[in-house]
Amino acid sequence: MFNKTPSSLLLGAALLLSTPLALAAVSAEQAAALGDKLTPVGAEKAGNADGTIPAWTGGLPATDDRYQNPFAGEQPLLTISAQNAEQYADKLTPGQLAMFKKYPDSFRMNIYPTHRSAAMPDNIYAAAKKNATSAKLTDDGNGLVDFDEAIAFPIPQNGLEVIWNHMTRYRGGALERTFVQVPVQANGAFTPVKINEKMSWPSYLEGGADPKKDSNILFYFVQQVQAPARLTGNVLLVHETLNQVAQPRQAWTYNAGQRRVRRAPQIAYDAPGTATDGQRTTDNLDLFNGAPDRYEWKLVGKQEMYIPYNSFKLADRGLKYEQILQQGHINPDLTRYELHRVWQVEATLKDGARHIYGKRVFFIDEDSWQIAVVDHYDGRGELWRVGEAHAFPYRDAQVPWLAAEALYDLQSGRYLVGSLTNEEGNGFDFTQRFDHKDFTPQAIRRLGKR
Repeated sequence: MFNKTPSSLLLGAALLLSTPLALAAVSAEQAAALGDKLTPVGAEKAGNADGTIPAWTGGLPATDDRYQNPFAGEQPLLTISAQNAEQYADKLTPGQLAMFKKYPDSFRMNIYPTHRSAAMPDNIYAAAKKNATSAKLTDDGNGLVDFDEAIAFPIPQNGLEVIWNHMTRYRGGALERTFVQVPVQANGAFTPVKINEKMSWPSYLEGGADPKKDSNILFYFVQQVQAPARLTGNVLLVHETLNQVAQPRQAWTYNAGQRRVRRAPQIAYDAPGTATDGQRTTDNLDLFNGAPDRYEWKLVGKQEMYIPYNSFKLADRGLKYEQILQQGHINPDLTRYELHRVWQVEATLKDGARHIYGKRVFFIDEDSWQIAVVDHYDGRGELWRVGEAHAFPYRDAQVPWLAAEALYDLQSGRYLVGSLTNEEGNGFDFTQRFDHKDFTPQAIRRLGKR
């Protein structure tokens, strides 16, 4: 089904798809392609041969009005439905094809002209170029060393390096966001869960990174449930580590009922995600996060695929959640898909390892390193869940991220949508700055008091 021929420009002699994990950085000669034949973060700068994917020319320009839709006048090039999906199967994932079969009367994909809108600040481009010749994987690929801020492996040599690029991609450095996460039942009923999150990468903390405290920290994270009332007062604190073998993720929870802070080593892998009605695992957040050590990772190659992109219509401030969330899936009138090049990575559960997903297949946008689509298989090898990130460029901060992430359960007919902000004001605030003391057990105890 898929075009699995890797780009000779990106993979070349250095990309060994079937050899053991390579831990070395690329050469200075290879890194010189960044900003030349490659974009500053490692995507192919040129368009495709038939012109359906344009060249990258710097992404969308910065603007103060992040929600102004520059593509509002465009009409779909085509619409994919259950009736014609097989015609486009070479540009769809098995999970997307399964969605057409599950919901033949309602699920569809409107395909629009492709715009390579991803843009990041110059300091992130400089960090990516530095990482190309310095960053290395350690402990069998489960840790990262000699890494600077964002995008560890702009010229990846294996599947683990690609997934690390997703985990280390640029997300603004520091932010506070208020959004809703919505478990939608098979009959379409839902109750939004309002969540406030604060995140900071060490170099964005007040006073900068502390060499002792932050030497193995990727980012700090606090999550507080604000509604409904039955869930309020519970707070989660995470210190996300770069090497989760040497030092596992550090997590604490404040339980409002017990009024106690407890260490929470279970906040990892396939533990149920916070306030999700059991519809996602902890490592499903952001489509994948955390330690990669329970899987074998294989880089399949690169392909052209229809993925959610430039989701300005879905992010519109005039929408209500009831207009977005329909029985079975997000309202297809509000979603936008475009043809983009993606990296395909397969993760297969190791012998003897435990996880509810036996295999996961990731499709990762070349321009942002964000996972765009992921197919999840259960332990029997049956396709189970389909995840989609509806990409959205926060142009005021030059952050390519998302307007929503959805996880569809093909077996139960339920689904989960996170990161919706339509009724939450601006939603994402990238101007916030925090201190180390904001990410301590004492801080979440104060937050948790009702």
